[in-house]
Amino acid sequence: MLENFRIRVFRAVAHHLNFSRAAEELLLTQPAVTQQIKTLEEEIGSPLFDRGSGRISLTPGGKALLPFADRLKVLDEEALAAIGKACGEHAGELALGASQTIAQYLLPNMVASFIKSNPRVHVTAKSGNSDEMLEALVRGEVHLALIEGPEQRRDVHIEPFMEDHMVLVVPAGHEWADHTIGIEELKSAPLLMREFGSGSRRVVEQALASAGLKIKDLNIRMEIDSTEGLLSAVEAGLGVTFVSRWAVRNQLALESLRTARVQGLKLSRRFSLVYRSGPEPTGPVAAFRSLLLSHAATLAPRSTTRHLRASLDV
Repeated sequence: MLENFRIRVFRAVAHHLNFSRAAEELLLTQPAVTQQIKTLEEEIGSPLFDRGSGRISLTPGGKALLPFADRLKVLDEEALAAIGKACGEHAGELALGASQTIAQYLLPNMVASFIKSNPRVHVTAKSGNSDEMLEALVRGEVHLALIEGPEQRRDVHIEPFMEDHMVLVVPAGHEWADHTIGIEELKSAPLLMREFGSGSRRVVEQALASAGLKIKDLNIRMEIDSTEGLLSAVEAGLGVTFVSRWAVRNQLALESLRTARVQGLKLSRRFSLVYRSGPEPTGPVAAFRSLLLSHAATLAPRSTTRHLRASLDV
């Protein structure tokens, strides 16, 4: 980072309006963040934050400084990118946002491959559901968002980079394990679903509707905000669920969970990369985008379990 470190600390606190969250983002202690802000206020000769009434807010001076702090971040990234280009390699910051399935099961391999050929790029990542990552992109918190399923928005560019299949997961001793069931049989099963805003949930709901099964006819027992939570709930015998094939590889290998095929139900979807509208990406963002579009299939984890292959044999 070329910019003044205290300006970076100020920007983090200003955006979070919370010293603890800023400390977590910057990998500092809260007292260290407080000291950096105090020193900056002494240098400027004006308070930047109002700490009264148990809440933190920007003073007029802080509000005036924030746009310049944001611009300094952009200039810092552009300077590092220019230096890297002059030296024949990419450099600078790359902030990624990924939906939970991608973040947990695909992103580590993607980032590892990227860093091998771009060691001077500092990569950060955050995760959430698809809607949350799109909002983070629009707010400028991430450079690229990797989400589940194509979204229809005019303020961003969306490009598919990988096809994914979702599978029906059941407890190991379930009567449906390794069998094919009819679509109507799903009505009788306690179904576990992701929360609203999840790309996975949208794919399941659209596929069921296309197969003629209305959501109101299902027995939705629980909504859980993570894929790992869904799988743990299935292992506990709370119901059945649909998840990405990547998410259940380990459980299938250990035979703690099984899959079932639903006749006539197509649960394929696309993983997409998203960047803000405007010029084509450059620097590290362009390099990561190129990696995904050209090598995504080779970066995906492989499965050798017969259960997973059987569940996809439709």
